[in-house]
Formats: sequence, C-alpha cells, structure tokens
Amino acid sequence: MIAGMTDTADHDGTGPMTEEAAAPTPRERRIAAWRGASRVLARLGFLAPLRERLALLEAAGDAYDLDETADIYGNGVVEVLERRVADLLGTEAAAFFPTGTMAQQVALRCWAGRTGDPAVALHPLSHPEVHERNAFSQVSGLRPVRFANEPRLPTAEEVRDFPEPFGALMLELPLRDAGFVLPTWDELTGVVEAARERDAVVHFDGARLWECTEHFGKSLEEIAGLADSVYVSFYKSLDAYGGAALAGPASLVEEAKTWRHRYGGAVFQQFPTALSALIGLDRELPRLPEYVRHARVVAAALREGLEAGGLPWFRVHPEVPHTHDFQVWLPYETEFVAETAIRAGEETGTMLFANHWNPKGPGLTCTEVYVRAAALEWTADDVREAAADFARRLTGA
Repeated sequence: MIAGMTDTADHDGTGPMTEEAAAPTPRERRIAAWRGASRVLARLGFLAPLRERLALLEAAGDAYDLDETADIYGNGVVEVLERRVADLLGTEAAAFFPTGTMAQQVALRCWAGRTGDPAVALHPLSHPEVHERNAFSQVSGLRPVRFANEPRLPTAEEVRDFPEPFGALMLELPLRDAGFVLPTWDELTGVVEAARERDAVVHFDGARLWECTEHFGKSLEEIAGLADSVYVSFYKSLDAYGGAALAGPASLVEEAKTWRHRYGGAVFQQFPTALSALIGLDRELPRLPEYVRHARVVAAALREGLEAGGLPWFRVHPEVPHTHDFQVWLPYETEFVAETAIRAGEETGTMLFANHWNPKGPGLTCTEVYVRAAALEWTADDVREAAADFARRLTGA
C-alpha cells in the first residue's frame, strides 16, 4: 500500500476498494518538522531522504580506491575496513558483521565454547536485554545473568561478590538506556580486574565506544585494551549505512567468521556499507570529542532555559553528559510533551527535541538528546532561549 494512504475496503473483502489520504502520524509529523527545521541539534543521517543518504558516497573516492574490484563475501574493501578497525582498537584482528546483534551473539558463544560456561553477566538495561528480543537465550544458547539494577555500570564489588559463576562479563560502554552513562576510568579498570579474578572473559558492547575517549581521557586503543573482545557500530556514532565489527584476538575473530557464515552474515556484497563506514571513520570520528564537549554546553543551557521557563520539575541526565548524548525527563504525559515538541518545531523552525518521547511512569516522560555537527551552530544563549520557550509552551505561561 502507498505510504500515507488508507485501505477502506469492506471488512468481508468483497466491496469496492478505495483510498483516501490519512492524517500524518505523530512520528511522520515529528520527522517532517525535523527535516523542515532551520535549526536542530543533530541531522541524523538515517532519517534523511534517500537522495541525501546516497550523496554520502560522493566522498567514497577519498576513503578507498574506487578502481578496485568490488567485494565478494567479505574481501576487498570489507577487509580494508576490518584492518582499519583493528588498528584503531589495537587488536590483532576484526571481523565485519551486518549487525551488532549478530556480532555480539557470535562473540559470546565463541567465548562460551572456550570457557565452558554459557552464563553471561550483564546489566538488565543492556542492549541485548532491552532491544534484542532475548536473542542470547533464544538463538545462541547463552544464559544471561543480571546484576546492578541501578541505572549505572556495575561496581567491582558487585562483580566480585556475584553469587553464581559466569563465563563472560559484558559491559555496555556507554550504557545507553541508563542515560549514556560511563564509569570513571578507575571504576572500569576495577570492574575488569574483578572479572579476571573470577576467571571470566570481558567483552565490551562498544556500539558507541568511539564517543568514550573524551570522558575517560584515554585513547581507543587503551580503552579496548582492557577487554578480551570489543564490538563497535558504524552507524550509531559514525553515520554509516549500518554494519558493525567484532575486534579481538586473531583466533577468536577467525572462529567468529565461521559463525558469521552460519548465522547468515556472509553477505555477497557490502561495499556501500563498508565505504560509508570508512567515510565515517575519516569524517566523524575525529569530531566526536568536540561533540562531547559541546554536549556539556548544551546540557547546562537546557537546564537554565527549562528553569527560566517555569517548569516545576525536570531532569537533565547525566547533569554533565558523559558522551554527546543524554536524557531529559519531564513531569508530563508523553503524548502532551510529544505534541508540544512537534508544534514548537513546526511553528518556530527550531527543533530542540527531535527524538520520540518514552513514558517512564504516571505523568513522567523521557527523551534522548543527540548533539552532532548541527549543534555546533547553537550558542548557549540559543539553547536557553529555545528551552525557555518550550517550557512556557508546556506550562501555558
């Protein structure tokens, strides 16, 4: 059916079929307002029109020799990308995967085979637990065990004193659903040491690991060097078309490539995704620390603007963002806040809150704020003014 059209055929299927224009959904309105806004905090590539997304490959010639033969089942440009990732993370090897879901299942089932223990210790807010439909247990024969129910990474004591054995500890850096939060460097090294004391391997869910260097004050190689294996995403931070990589010891990566084939991940040709990832490594990776620093400016100005606009309560979390993404919590029903955000974008051409809102309890809602290149055009005063206007719209002041 054509998008935006409604099927009005009789329920028994025998009547005439007609179509009429349907009112746009809130999501469609939100995306339209975001696309039409003259000022946003992030221009997210995956929401852009196809023509704009295809234009990303205009820079492909700067990232790779386009006279080379296209990849077939993971050679060519895919191998170049794998080597690039391994060099950046300081690992022996890396393997390209079409999705992070597949990459992490493969990594942890490989480790389970080596340790003899299918138990994977992880936070209940970890991505596989919240967003992957129980893939570990339903597909890969792994047994998730959960600890540290607070919205933060686990402590060394919690790892050391966990009451049952586990073969692998998975740490999501940053922990997205807790507010893109990270531990301190000393806390992270302590957790890793505690896992080692239990003879467990350590795997980093580093979908957004690229963003962590500013917070830790460490290089990617130093951060990845703490773990036995690391997964990274190419689209979450780098704006690529998709794809992921698993990095670690050469023997693990070779085994992972075998499982990649078994899981259906040996795609015939992936050069558009691989090229977009190389472009992201060239273009976006060097700018991420700047985005993180500006996110702190944006978060502080947001607090000041929401307070000036008269909101009775709100929360910017973390107060000082650990990466270039963070959360905003508001004491209103989700539908009301979402409609207010859409109307503000439609009427002012400024889209402060462009993401969807999620209910977190009676009269409580939350959204994620992303700070990218577009946000660098905003001064603190710009953010304060937009936040105060949004608050007044909510309160009716």
